[in-house]
Amino acid sequence: MKPVSKNQLKHQSSASQLRELTDPDESANPLPWYITMAMGALFMWGLFYISHAYMGVNSFEGDNRTMEVAAVAGAAGPAIDGGEVYQGKCVACHQANGGGVPGVFPPLAGSEYVLGKAEKLAAIPLHGIQGKLTVKGATYNGMMPVFADLLTDAEIAAVLTHIRSQWGNKAEAVTEETVKKVREATKSHTGPWNGDEDLSKL
Repeated sequence: MKPVSKNQLKHQSSASQLRELTDPDESANPLPWYITMAMGALFMWGLFYISHAYMGVNSFEGDNRTMEVAAVAGAAGPAIDGGEVYQGKCVACHQANGGGVPGVFPPLAGSEYVLGKAEKLAAIPLHGIQGKLTVKGATYNGMMPVFADLLTDAEIAAVLTHIRSQWGNKAEAVTEETVKKVREATKSHTGPWNGDEDLSKL
């Protein structure tokens, strides 16, 4: 086999390089002048805004309420969402649809207690229930915990109002004042209510 000379190798290498495409090169492509001007204008506007903005505004006024409105809202306190209280304290037993758990936890949808006298209903979460309880013709013998020390009168009123307006229930709202009166009137009662026997007397 005839050996290949250096000149032949050099020629072949040059020919191979010529067949290859040139590597891409970004070169010097500056931003269009109008984009540069726009960025500069935004920067200058930002500096102007920061230098003239008043930074001492209370975060409570972030929605542009006046100090008078803010003061009233702060004194009254934020509205309590009964649905949130229900999700946090009640849904595990009575379920999201208010149907309860058959044979274990009674339903709230269509319940005689939920739709009945507001004072009797308010007494239930304040002291809880233990023993035989009849709801919609079915008998339950579980236990409902006491919420007197876990929820305020306003929270109890809110969650009771919530369950009286959900799942087809239609009953008047329960007020914080009603819960407060029931709490005071039943403060001497110790332990949970004995199901139907105690609740029938309220």
